[in-house]
Amino acid sequence: MKELLYAIFETLSQLGYLGIALGLMVEVIPSEIVLSYGGYLISLGEIHFLGALLAGVIGGTFAQLFLYWIGLYGGRPFLDKYGKFLFIKKSHLDASEHWFHKYGTGVIFTARFIPIVRHAISIPAGIARMSLSTFCLYTIAAMIPWTVLFLLLGIELGDHWREIKEYAKPFLFPIIILAISSIGIYLLFQHKKKGSL
Repeated sequence: MKELLYAIFETLSQLGYLGIALGLMVEVIPSEIVLSYGGYLISLGEIHFLGALLAGVIGGTFAQLFLYWIGLYGGRPFLDKYGKFLFIKKSHLDASEHWFHKYGTGVIFTARFIPIVRHAISIPAGIARMSLSTFCLYTIAAMIPWTVLFLLLGIELGDHWREIKEYAKPFLFPIIILAISSIGIYLLFQHKKKGSL
């Protein structure tokens, strides 16, 4: 399976901007790898940063829209039956549904930076029939910093872009803490708002 993924990635990597966008739409290839490779291509002068950023945001947003539509039109029964064929683990779906119902629509932004829930959080948004415009706004807002981060790391790593997972850990930890803290502040604000009514 790993060899198949690398074969797909090798093919996509030859397509420049389109390859970045398509690579992010193929959810089985981690976005960190696709974007860090994009950064590597920037360092070689083969593509430009703004074009890679645009391709990354478009590809990442469409990947999440696909999951949103699965939730909207297929629902949980469809995912319980066919989710494994889409590489969607039941545990990730359970966790993302829990987060969505507990923290509300705002979690669509913050969950993008948190492991486990970030890949499947779009599905409960679709099931809950969240407004498409709001969903897209939160998704794009999260995709911009995520794309910028991994493109910059890929530029810095150069030929060593494959080591992105290890190299990115010190950067990701504070981002995860910030995302979780933001959710906590949001919930506190909502609680105080309800108490004042």
